[in-house]
Amino acid sequence: MVASAACCAIVFITPFSSLPVGVDDDNRGLFRMMIIIFQYDEYNSHSQGTDIQEHGMGHSQADKAHSREKILRQAADQVRDNGLESISVGKLMRSVELTHGGFYNHFESRSELLAQALERALVEGAKTATTGVKPGDAPRSYETRVRGYVSRAHRDARTSGCAIAALASDVARADVASRAVMSTHIDEFVGQLAQSMHSRDEGDAMLAMSAMVGAVLLARVQTDPKKSDALLKSVRDRLLALNRTEAA
Repeated sequence: MVASAACCAIVFITPFSSLPVGVDDDNRGLFRMMIIIFQYDEYNSHSQGTDIQEHGMGHSQADKAHSREKILRQAADQVRDNGLESISVGKLMRSVELTHGGFYNHFESRSELLAQALERALVEGAKTATTGVKPGDAPRSYETRVRGYVSRAHRDARTSGCAIAALASDVARADVASRAVMSTHIDEFVGQLAQSMHSRDEGDAMLAMSAMVGAVLLARVQTDPKKSDALLKSVRDRLLALNRTEAA
């Protein structure tokens, strides 16, 4: 018997009334005993509580990585579309055709998943913001950043634009892990703006970033398209003037 198998014996007692015909009275006080020995694999999915789809025989690390990527990809898309609180582990796993129990083979908790999905959304949003910039190109100017960010195109790109503008209000109410992820990206944004401004002043960059993010957020709230456009233009013009004043 292999070491990974376990044995169990079940004893069935045959009652008097069912003894074979012809057994003499001297033996009627005896019991007939049947022993059935069966084996079962210790990795039986029911006894172990594992997800067969995630840990079937021959399961490879590549398959596991693929499943994890599917979960993270779907979670990042959902976070960008509907916010952090829209994530339900059960519904998420069903949407990628995996079982609820398999989730914990990839993430320790929902909090860990949210932090990693947020990181993915922030990175992808930053890529969208730098579309057209090739490796080795000079850093984008302050004016280019402002015009691209505080624009109708960015306002309308709710699910593909900067995730800071899309998710800051959600993350402000989230746990420390998610806030830490976004904090890092905010610091990077401020640093990039400061380097592109004439003053190189971090305080000016904080002011500019706050105005940029706030303008996009509020413009998305406006139901009147003309008021939304006017808000963007007003903030954009003043941000551009801020850097011209510094240059003078």
